[in-house]
Amino acid sequence: MQFWSGTAFMKTAEVLPLARMFDEAGYDGIVCSDHLFYPRELASPYPDSPTGKPMWAPETAWPDCWVTIGAMAAVTRRIRFSNAVYIAPTRPLLEVAKQVATASVLSDGRVSLAVGVGWMREEYDLMGQDFGTRGARLNEMIPALRELWRGGWVSFHGKHYQVPEMMLEPHPQHPVPILCGGESEAALRRAARLCDGWVGYAYTLDDATAYVRRVSELRREYGRENEPFEIILALLDPPSPDLYKRAEDLGITAVMCSPWAGMDLPPGDVERFRAPIEQFAETVIDKVRT
Repeated sequence: MQFWSGTAFMKTAEVLPLARMFDEAGYDGIVCSDHLFYPRELASPYPDSPTGKPMWAPETAWPDCWVTIGAMAAVTRRIRFSNAVYIAPTRPLLEVAKQVATASVLSDGRVSLAVGVGWMREEYDLMGQDFGTRGARLNEMIPALRELWRGGWVSFHGKHYQVPEMMLEPHPQHPVPILCGGESEAALRRAARLCDGWVGYAYTLDDATAYVRRVSELRREYGRENEPFEIILALLDPPSPDLYKRAEDLGITAVMCSPWAGMDLPPGDVERFRAPIEQFAETVIDKVRT
């Protein structure tokens, strides 16, 4: 079982020292969340919200995923990085390929790409990308990225993306796993058919079990049940070694955790997080791994 944490809702200036703390304490990974902006006029309804509005304030910071991952990689030694999730179809294909490849090389292969289609039409409109075809374009973007990362002369020809022969350097020296986020049937099928893993949200263990079983069914349907596959999600049950061992038995390969969840930490500098990070590692992570 791997243990990951996230950068969402952290102060941007605290991300790098926190990354060093997680790396030193033996955590396995850090995920970055993605939004480009918060529009003054937001018409897109936020999923699963009774008001249709996001739960965060407009001034919440969402630092760029790949700038953040590059910076964290520079101040850590072993911890890995991914997304929960990166709204790749809001960007041009070649931009995504270039950013991820560069991060992979600079981190010595410590990155994966976890993609999703998102929900905010305004992000697509202002980036000049079509909201209506975002799912179909992501389905095509996944194999296109793998082709563009091969190195040497590369090209891709599909319905939505046409890339003439070119060299795109630097190219990853290690394979970049591509994971898919989202709970819809389309997202689960995308993960099972095209990706190296699935990224969920936060669930009770019982609810997580249902998603894991569905993904497993779809992987069998596509004949991929024997291929390596990651499942990353957060669990709402009280953390304990037993909980995570049960999750691992289900096929969950990594859990996203917030070591200070439920704690009333006093205000202060970033050092206030060190004790919860180290305590969670000692009382939970070490016991799961023994």
